[in-house]
Amino acid sequence: MNITMFGTGYVGLVTGACLSQFGWHVTCIDRDRDKIARLQEGDIPIFEPGLDRMVATNATAGRLRFTTDAAPAVADADAVFIAVGTPSRRGDGHADLSFVYAAAEEIARSLSGYTVVVTKSTVPVGTGREVGRIIRQARPDAEFDMVSNPEFLREGSAIEDFMRPDRVVIGTDTERARSLMTKLYRPLYLNETPIVFTTLESSELIKYAANCFLATKITFINQIADLCETLGTDVQEVARAIGLDKRIGPKFLHSGPGYGGSCFPKDARALIQTARDAGAPLTIVETVDAYNDARKGRMADKVIAACGGSVAGKTVAILGLTFKPNTDDMRESPSLEIVPRLQAAGASVRAYDPEGMPEARKLLTAVDWHDDAYSTMDGADALVIVTEWNEFRALDLGRIGGLLRTPVLVDLRNIYRPEEVRAAGLAYTSVGRPAG
Repeated sequence: MNITMFGTGYVGLVTGACLSQFGWHVTCIDRDRDKIARLQEGDIPIFEPGLDRMVATNATAGRLRFTTDAAPAVADADAVFIAVGTPSRRGDGHADLSFVYAAAEEIARSLSGYTVVVTKSTVPVGTGREVGRIIRQARPDAEFDMVSNPEFLREGSAIEDFMRPDRVVIGTDTERARSLMTKLYRPLYLNETPIVFTTLESSELIKYAANCFLATKITFINQIADLCETLGTDVQEVARAIGLDKRIGPKFLHSGPGYGGSCFPKDARALIQTARDAGAPLTIVETVDAYNDARKGRMADKVIAACGGSVAGKTVAILGLTFKPNTDDMRESPSLEIVPRLQAAGASVRAYDPEGMPEARKLLTAVDWHDDAYSTMDGADALVIVTEWNEFRALDLGRIGGLLRTPVLVDLRNIYRPEEVRAAGLAYTSVGRPAG
């Protein structure tokens, strides 16, 4: 089967590489010539564990290639995937679909023979119909069907998520498209992966509903953490106990500085706008979005409080800048709120992240960048853990106390046990756990 993938961002590149691993022939298209040139040389523009090896293996085998020339790839394709960005539209929170519609116009020019056109991008309800209308208007003679096939990939675990998914969602109106998509995902059958067939519109909504539910779950436990701090109780004990209820489950019940990344923030805003336009506002999701935005800034206040109420003239060491570990993605990361607020309060900021530094340098200014955790904290007045990278989980607490000018540790991910940190002589502040 020949597959063409429009877009070589996170979703397009991971999906293309994984489909080629199935044995299909995949051509990834992008207008960015420099990016395509890098990919052709084996230079992967994002950090995702295992992706570089998968791309190299399948490119060498001739199953995966990269080009800016869409026409022949579309003409030869059995299925064409649209996996371009749908960022929040400036000013109103709606998803910006300009890249999706531009891809539709380009696809229309080169369709040859029966083709399934698949929206892999996260798009509002009705987008698939509109993509079909654009193609049909440009090419009334074209023989194609529309499919919605949303992705459910976690950054840092994307390959595992693709190869062993909880479910595959396929929205389509025709048996012919359903048959082709069933064949496409046949290699997953050995894992007995549930495939959910539905309409285009339901498939599009499933993606938004899933992400917004998870964002709500994160926000719920963060609000419980706020309550725990007021009552002197422990959010981790609460989270563990309620997570043992099979109706709730333990995942996404980890309190912290708020969610970020390329999906949850923009998808929540897009669904909010869709619901408002439909006359059925989602007040729960509206609250989730507003609370999460505010929470990131409040984490800087937590650091300031841990430093005695002022960071003016002090040096704060930040460990972790990306929105989560095992990715270099800085989009909507809490650090983008925390660092500038600390600087505005008079602090000098040092920072280190295992993978996010190149992107962070573009987004943060006046930061003293370091190459490892211990040099970052040497001589600082406080150490703040923002992202729970594995290398930060077993730091030498005694060494930390010896390097810091003032023994203050602010753990925004609750990765240490309070009694162990305090036994090492450090003043410890965490999230949703008793002080003192």
